[in-house]
Amino acid sequence: MIAEFKRSFSNIPQQAWGALNTSNNPFLSYHFFEALEASKSASLARGWQPHHLTIHQDDKVKAVLPLYLKTHSWGEYVFDWDWARAYEEHDLEYYPKLVSTIPFTPVSSDKLISQILTHRDILQPLSDYCSEHNIASWHLLFCPKIENIPSDVYERNTVQFHWFNKNYKSFDEYLSTFTARKRKNTRKERESIKKQNISIRQVTGDQITKQELDFFYLTYQLTYLKRQHTPHLSYEFFERIFKTLPANIVLFIASHNDTDVACALFFYDESHLYGRYWGATESFSNLHFELCYYQGIEFCIQHNLQSFNPGTQGEHKIQRGFEPVMTYSYHWIKHSGFQPAIKDFCKREQAHMINYAQQCALSLPFKNNQDTGNDQ
Repeated sequence: MIAEFKRSFSNIPQQAWGALNTSNNPFLSYHFFEALEASKSASLARGWQPHHLTIHQDDKVKAVLPLYLKTHSWGEYVFDWDWARAYEEHDLEYYPKLVSTIPFTPVSSDKLISQILTHRDILQPLSDYCSEHNIASWHLLFCPKIENIPSDVYERNTVQFHWFNKNYKSFDEYLSTFTARKRKNTRKERESIKKQNISIRQVTGDQITKQELDFFYLTYQLTYLKRQHTPHLSYEFFERIFKTLPANIVLFIASHNDTDVACALFFYDESHLYGRYWGATESFSNLHFELCYYQGIEFCIQHNLQSFNPGTQGEHKIQRGFEPVMTYSYHWIKHSGFQPAIKDFCKREQAHMINYAQQCALSLPFKNNQDTGNDQ
């Protein structure tokens, strides 16, 4: 087998990727990665230098692992800023680092596209490569759990909140699993949308007009600007994926007195819904919950999708029925002086995350979690 690193996703044959990729996950689509780089959203200038690993055998591509040489830690959602700061305090270079992830997309997936290799097979080769090329670390983010990892590779966990479809026939049937108080609160939130004279329309990828794309991107930018951040993704990126992945995109748009005021963008495949981006030009009570959560749950029920990942963080999701789910990432640090401290950090963080997930599960709104009452 021969390993090569590609400086552009376009250097990986689309046919080879398609032959190896058995996933329906839209974020593992060739078009998604291609759009990230063609739109310059993931590029050297943005601190995301493509450095994709390809494994060849008998002149055929047998495995691909998307990789990026990063000069910062933005857009990853597994935070290592403190590690970078510790290096800086000791006059050491933490960047560039080698990162395997889907840029700006904290969705767990098997990013090693191969039918002959597993993630476990590539850990030592990645460490050897970084040692040989003076790269301080590698990071494998939001991947499946890897058993029996080497002693110098550290597991990190985060907790996300996902919704699971238990063969519900309607949103009301789903609400019937809540305790009385939580059920009443949810109905009140949804009713408030109508009382504010807000209507919501659902538009799938091939129906989205340029005017709707323009409005979506405006709200996407506003969300970042309110936090004094620069948007990660360019207009061209969304323009491209709306054309190349129309069967995997749905946009929910809220209007007030016939004027569009907010929207939320989702991706989906045959079994999963993924909430990604939300924004608004005006503020309305409970509109975020309606667009980003309740509309997504209804979409899953209508289309018989198994689960709904609305994005990272947000304990407010728990009372709406989103259950804690553990994610996994793996990290290797070259500097022997930092290894013990980072290993200890990861162990303590892991214990905290396990306890946190257990505590969150106790706060779910379902009847079997707590005593039930009667609707008032």
